[in-house]
Amino acid sequence: MVDIVIIGAGPAGMAAAIQADECGASVMLLDEQQEQGGQIYRNVLNADTARLAVMGDDYAAGQSLASALDRPGVLRELSATVWRVDPDGTVTYSVKGVARQVIGRQIIVATGALERPVPLPGWTLPDVLTAGAAQILMKSNGLVADNAVLVGCGPLLYLLAAQMCLAGAAPKALVETQTRGDTWRSLKYGMGALRGWRTLSKGLGLIAAVRRAGVPRYKAATDVRITGTDSAEAVMFSCGGTAREIACDNVFLHQGVVPNTQISRSLGLEHRWNHRQRCFEPVVDVMGATRLERIHIAGDGAAINGAKAAELQGRVTACDVLVKLGRIDPARRHNLVRPLMRALAGQMAVRPFLDALYPPSAEILRPADDTPVCRCEEVTAGDIRNYARIGCVGPNQTKAFGRSGMGPCQGRYCGLTVTEILAKENDMSLQKIGSYRVRAPLKPVTLGELASLAETNGTPTVEEDHSHD
Repeated sequence: MVDIVIIGAGPAGMAAAIQADECGASVMLLDEQQEQGGQIYRNVLNADTARLAVMGDDYAAGQSLASALDRPGVLRELSATVWRVDPDGTVTYSVKGVARQVIGRQIIVATGALERPVPLPGWTLPDVLTAGAAQILMKSNGLVADNAVLVGCGPLLYLLAAQMCLAGAAPKALVETQTRGDTWRSLKYGMGALRGWRTLSKGLGLIAAVRRAGVPRYKAATDVRITGTDSAEAVMFSCGGTAREIACDNVFLHQGVVPNTQISRSLGLEHRWNHRQRCFEPVVDVMGATRLERIHIAGDGAAINGAKAAELQGRVTACDVLVKLGRIDPARRHNLVRPLMRALAGQMAVRPFLDALYPPSAEILRPADDTPVCRCEEVTAGDIRNYARIGCVGPNQTKAFGRSGMGPCQGRYCGLTVTEILAKENDMSLQKIGSYRVRAPLKPVTLGELASLAETNGTPTVEEDHSHD
């Protein structure tokens, strides 16, 4: 048993682990990747000077955080796939096909965000990836796709485009879906956004870099579709009343990110619909505490606010957990958290502006009938609408009607789209429609992994550690 099990070694998880260790708590940190850093700082400890220059200062800044995690009080289990979390603090995971368990007096879930699904016609073709996947290739292997078109909206689209330009493989075009109306609606949050002027300045700098590289930008694009026979060959769309087609070899899609709620849903925690970001969020307090005494959630897994905010939230959440463990008293928590909260407010000030400026497009929220929605089970948007017409009023019912959400991803990449379609077809609120019920195992496991757990009689692999007492 350890004081705290932290699931996820991104900004929130690493910061929480460091804060906990500084206050004398024993920590076990679990992550699927081979190195700490999460998606945002993936492979940052192994990045050479050339790769750091391409990925930018924000990525390079992750080196100090990831390096600070190397401390005796933080036990790291990397390449670990967590597939069950219980309210009593038991976490079950697998490493190289062998199942293991650890018990934490407290658990911090810091699993971050997922990219929103972008169900456009042709999105299941080979060579169609998300913008995040393109970044993974760059961070992990230094691979940059040639002859690519970027489609969607949001700051990550500009960041990826700028990075590709620096790497010598500028995209052929940016096909952007945000409209002039989105711009006007975002202006009412402009004064608040000025508190986050550094973020705005970085964004403007990325757009300027893309413009200097001569990359065409097509704004307010509609009727977007990807064509090809055996792989992506072109992006077709309408812009300014004109039909356009851009030949390409690769397409990168992005329509923002949403909290990864698989663990919080499996624990039966309450979730609420965020109307601005059009996604569900787990209900937590300002410290990340949930209704379950042992469970906290930190970072983008609680609400989308970005990497810097996630790092601050990780420390805030750790401070609250430390009080519950008796490692610090409430007065010390207050002194530690007060400056973190001030910095966090500054990081979050720009979020309403960005949410209004870059909303997910109507075409991906409610795609055309022939567009695949559930890739695992090959269920289309039209299928979901047909289920609604014959009485389906919730995502879990779609499983019985046509196996939607029953594939390996357990609804990670179709859940939000199914909710949107059912809410529209049934004229019900998105909160009432709800989302898929999630049960363990959260990731596919083999019979061999289950057997390996039975062979240990469920004994935790990490014994109680009193080294900090």
